[in-house]
Amino acid sequence: MKNIFLFLAFISSNMILAQEDAWVYFTDKPDTEYYLANPLEMLSQKALDRRTNQGIVLDEIDIPLHQPYITAITEAEGITVMAKSKWLNALHIRGTEEDINVLINLEFVDYIDFANKLLNTSGRILQPTQTSTVNKTLETLANFEYGISSNQITMLNGDQLHQQDFTGTGITIAVLDAGFPGVDTAQPFQRLFDNNLILGTYDFVTDSENVYTANSHGTIVLSAIGGYTEGELVGTAPDAFYYLFRTEDATSENPVEESYWVEAAEAADSLGVDVINTSLGYFLYDNPNYSYTYEDIDGQTSFISRGSDIAFSRGMICVTSGGNSGNSANPNIGVPADAFNVLTVGAVDENEEYGSFSSIGPTYDMRVKPDVMARGVNTISSDTSGNIVGISGTSLSSPVMTGMVACLWQALPEMTNAEIVQLIKESSDRYNEPNVQYGYGIPDFAFALSTALSVNDIDTIRFTVYPNPTDNNINVTAIEDGRTAKLSIFNNLGQLVLQDNLSVNNSSIYLGNLSSGLYSYQIKSGDKIQSGKLIKK
Repeated sequence: MKNIFLFLAFISSNMILAQEDAWVYFTDKPDTEYYLANPLEMLSQKALDRRTNQGIVLDEIDIPLHQPYITAITEAEGITVMAKSKWLNALHIRGTEEDINVLINLEFVDYIDFANKLLNTSGRILQPTQTSTVNKTLETLANFEYGISSNQITMLNGDQLHQQDFTGTGITIAVLDAGFPGVDTAQPFQRLFDNNLILGTYDFVTDSENVYTANSHGTIVLSAIGGYTEGELVGTAPDAFYYLFRTEDATSENPVEESYWVEAAEAADSLGVDVINTSLGYFLYDNPNYSYTYEDIDGQTSFISRGSDIAFSRGMICVTSGGNSGNSANPNIGVPADAFNVLTVGAVDENEEYGSFSSIGPTYDMRVKPDVMARGVNTISSDTSGNIVGISGTSLSSPVMTGMVACLWQALPEMTNAEIVQLIKESSDRYNEPNVQYGYGIPDFAFALSTALSVNDIDTIRFTVYPNPTDNNINVTAIEDGRTAKLSIFNNLGQLVLQDNLSVNNSSIYLGNLSSGLYSYQIKSGDKIQSGKLIKK
């Protein structure tokens, strides 16, 4: 009998080992026309407003996955669906190599990408895949008593934004991490609950809403952005709104965590999130066949990096820690820090000196990374019990930066995500001479704000739209001789309903064909954009 049990255990072990992770990509989205005509079926009004404000049109990437395709894969023999991505039109699945390969026979399956790159031999050119090493180890001025957290804020001249009451108010941040135990009970987070600043939570690992469990990494990260203990700790964006999403399973390392992250980023997009903080990274997995090499750090190989760039294309800013492998045999950043449009953050100490553990650049395709630096050595934060402690890691430099990004965007709401990111880079102390350790260096957010405002004072024409509310016509003032502008009007679904060119000879627009209701308008002249609301009576 003992031998039988041993034999069965051997079979069971081999079955487990035979399980593979893969992404199955679909050919199309048959529901595209319906969802483009009914955008509130897939995105919130806040998400549509963010698109409108930045001139971003809806496209097929926004369309949900076709449910019959999901059902067919879910019901396939030996297949477990682990995660879904509408952006990449794919499912993350698990099964034997044989069972997964059978799926290619389905007419709606475009191709299959195994996490084990050696298995990608079935009739398509292998696309790269990558991941990075993780070391998870009202009108009044805001005069905070920063206490020992002062240095990490003043280093970025963030206190000068706070003093102008730019503390993240109205900006929504999603924190994607490994768990948030103690956030619902510890004192440094009480202010978030008192002011109803936590808008929602979700655990993509366990498919539940309870994130106040699992690994404490997310708790520490959140405290550096939104924590508040007077005289000891002030986060860089204490008045922002927050969504807390668990995407990381700290008990193992598997590519499914990349897919959980993309799922969470898609949820963040649909909810109208402005900034995503990612203090996570991947390079080595428990299964060595799934791990990445430096050649994969090219911004387009890994699932999570491609998802990060799509998040940016939807109008969000992704702030990502560079990684803690600077002292290792593989010192370079991993993923998603290598993504083209994420703001990748490395670590310095209180004296602005490079933290030796901070992962370095460049990417394999020779782009500057990290982008910027913030304090990540002995960064003041909170543990799960509310004790104020110093923690080291780029996991802390990223949230310090995230909060300041939110404050700057609050101060400059008419700027696009790309403009905000570029402004931050250009304010950094090594912008003209970036290097592999510091990237563009340490940003000066007060300088970034003053630069933007001075440019606006000189170059931005402020248009006046009146009457508002209006019956049938609106007039637009400040159209100068020789200057033209384009007026676009969107309904509450984000759909373009009227567009006209403005000039000194054409500054009155007829709205008689529009139904009564609330509209958004956008006036674009050169590279300047002015947005606002318009009521048609």
